[in-house]
Amino acid sequence: MPRDNMASLIQRVARQAGLTFRSPAGPAFGENLHRLQQLLDEVRAEDLHLAPRGPSAAAAAAGGGPPWAGVVPPVSYMHICETENFSMGVFLLRSGACIPLHDHPGMNGMLKVLYGTLRIACMDTLPAGAAAAPPPPAAGSGPCLRALFRSRQHYTPASPPCLLSPHSDNLHQIDAVDGPAAFLDILAPPYDPQHGRDCHYYRLLEGPPAGAEPPALPREVWLVETPQAADFWCGGEPYPGPRVYL
Repeated sequence: MPRDNMASLIQRVARQAGLTFRSPAGPAFGENLHRLQQLLDEVRAEDLHLAPRGPSAAAAAAGGGPPWAGVVPPVSYMHICETENFSMGVFLLRSGACIPLHDHPGMNGMLKVLYGTLRIACMDTLPAGAAAAPPPPAAGSGPCLRALFRSRQHYTPASPPCLLSPHSDNLHQIDAVDGPAAFLDILAPPYDPQHGRDCHYYRLLEGPPAGAEPPALPREVWLVETPQAADFWCGGEPYPGPRVYL
């Protein structure tokens, strides 16, 4: 049997990701990205030998989290592979966990839910000077950004991948809803502070809605940059699925 037919699904995803993000400005990028979306949409938890659960106790030791011992982190990460062009891994969230609002400078990303339900809020930064009014007094001393709050949607294993690009949906917040959840994550290129791709966290500068319903989307909002929240950290766990060769 040809080797391509023997390759695991996650191997084919990795191979297509390498092809897609090798030339993100090339003429074939759109076609390659579409093929990658199709492959990613096929991935299920069982393909990666995962069963529904939150982060394990083993992740506490590897996560570099809070100083007290034995605390299971709210989120853990299973590294699958990484090149200079992309990284791929699995995030596991315990029930009620939140990955706070953060950015992906100059990066593309794809997220596919493997189990559970995620609520994902997506935003775009707006050009400096686009704001019609100054930021509210609650902004404090952190740098402020004007942003377009584009969407807030629920994603399940039946949903297509959630995408981000350098200019669209580049900021997002991810919440696990009604139980633990996990998602396969591709970032291209990977975070790298030495090349201007550090992760920045933000807080939405608005109070609770006056009525029963949240304000309609999309809408313009103010964000303030904040340190990483004290109650958020990410542990590490071994990846149990098929090995990926690059």
